[in-house]
Amino acid sequence: MIIFTLLSCLWICIGHTEADTIKPLSLNDNGHVGESVNLSCSYKDYTGNIQNLQWYRQYPRSKPEFLLYIFQHGAMSDDRPPRFTAKVNQDNKQVDLKISSAVETDSAIYYCALRPTVTGNLTASYKNLPCQN
Repeated sequence: MIIFTLLSCLWICIGHTEADTIKPLSLNDNGHVGESVNLSCSYKDYTGNIQNLQWYRQYPRSKPEFLLYIFQHGAMSDDRPPRFTAKVNQDNKQVDLKISSAVETDSAIYYCALRPTVTGNLTASYKNLPCQN
């Protein structure tokens, strides 16, 4: 059995009464080796500033690693890992991550995010981005 934990990163701008948000639709998903696993997040685009939706993976005692991004219209990053795809449902404001033929090393915490959240700097794993008006 493989355990997938799904967390979300929230984008909040000070001064906005409504902030863009993203949240997981389920917190823990179990899968089996060889099966496909789907992880989903719902999002709210209050500001109209969402450029793309991000997916990250984090192993125990490691920093989060970028997996892929997908635009709301459906175009995905070309450099995504094999077996990982994403899909956006604009009507339901939902983004899905599909892991095909799961393997034991896919067991991790997965993050959905509205903005880039991880830098390549090992001493500063998280990047705070300024609000854009």
